[in-house]
Amino acid sequence: MPFSLLKYGLSSEYPAEVDLPAPKELRDSYDVVIIGGGGHGLATAYYLARYHGVTNVAVLEKAYLGGGNTARNTAVIRSNYLTSEGVRFYTESVKLFKALSNEFDFNIMYSERGQLTLAHTDATVRAFRQRAEVNKHFGGRTEMIDRQQIRELVPTLNLDPGHLPVLAGLWHIDGATARHDAVAWGYAKQAAKRGVEIHQLTEAQDFVVENGRVAAVKTNRGTVRCGCVVQAIAGYSSLLMNKLGIRAPIHSYPLQAMVTQPFKPFLDPLVSSSALHCYVQQTGRGEVVIGGGSDPYPLYNTRSTLELKEGLLAHAIEMFPFLANARLMRQWAGITDMTPDYSPIMGLSPLENYYLDAGWGTWGFKATPICGKTMAELVASGGKVPELIRPFALERFSRFQQVNEMGATAASH
Repeated sequence: MPFSLLKYGLSSEYPAEVDLPAPKELRDSYDVVIIGGGGHGLATAYYLARYHGVTNVAVLEKAYLGGGNTARNTAVIRSNYLTSEGVRFYTESVKLFKALSNEFDFNIMYSERGQLTLAHTDATVRAFRQRAEVNKHFGGRTEMIDRQQIRELVPTLNLDPGHLPVLAGLWHIDGATARHDAVAWGYAKQAAKRGVEIHQLTEAQDFVVENGRVAAVKTNRGTVRCGCVVQAIAGYSSLLMNKLGIRAPIHSYPLQAMVTQPFKPFLDPLVSSSALHCYVQQTGRGEVVIGGGSDPYPLYNTRSTLELKEGLLAHAIEMFPFLANARLMRQWAGITDMTPDYSPIMGLSPLENYYLDAGWGTWGFKATPICGKTMAELVASGGKVPELIRPFALERFSRFQQVNEMGATAASH
């Protein structure tokens, strides 16, 4: 048997399907250069190739595919936002997520589990009622539930943590999770099949600008001319925009999370608290994921800290007291690019052929499919902004037309 396996592995006719072609040299020019090989960049490349026939595309990733914020999040998918613009946008993303495994012929391990957000004050209950109605009006499945319903939904939850008893909850039926690496690799595999070139270890370092357009991208592997450029680099967005003189109100903060040893299943929904600034979920492997607010100061560093870990664990234990006996297995951080209104910046830039996908803060992963789809429509149309992302234009800040999603999560804001 071992000899047969060795012979099989060394055979020149090895039948296993290769997800990505072998690395190749950069060409001199491409119709579209996408900077960032995370979920958003790969999704944009895939939708361009599959639905618009644009295949002369290069995705440039300075490290490895999906190794940035796509790999450094807690994989939550939801659409229970505050504004009509946000709800419409993320509702479409949830719909696309549900069909991705079939579209890729690749299991992204999508699991619809629902999200429960706890209300500890009368003011929060009133805000949640309004939020539920906005969600229902624009196609989301969200409703208010009382203490008894919460107790039936999550029997292990402590409904009276300290001085903050749970009064009610916002139950978002569409809340879900998926494997973040599977999403990235699904998009990468299908884009590569259609001719998109994916170049890892290729860093965009500078630009050649001619007549108000980006004529070429300078990389550590040479200069590449381009028809247009899409920027999708999450927490490093402002650094690249600064090279082009594009001003944007983005500040980057570390966002930390952690995971415990595995337990037998005890928690199906995702549970978050608006007062404790903490959320808890259990993975399919039994681990308990704990997340919360961003660090209170800007920093380009994915280190984890004892201070934030202690604060998060204290709040998680208030929600689920038995976690006091759990052992932590891992802790990590991503770099979030926050805007003043906690909504993304999507669409046009001051440069004619340079398109922006930035300012995602803490909700970049859940927007992956709809972001890729709409950015592909933008590029393929030559700059006609899709209606769904018009509210997220960079110019909204100079026009004082912010889309205020502050408070749309129970953790970071």
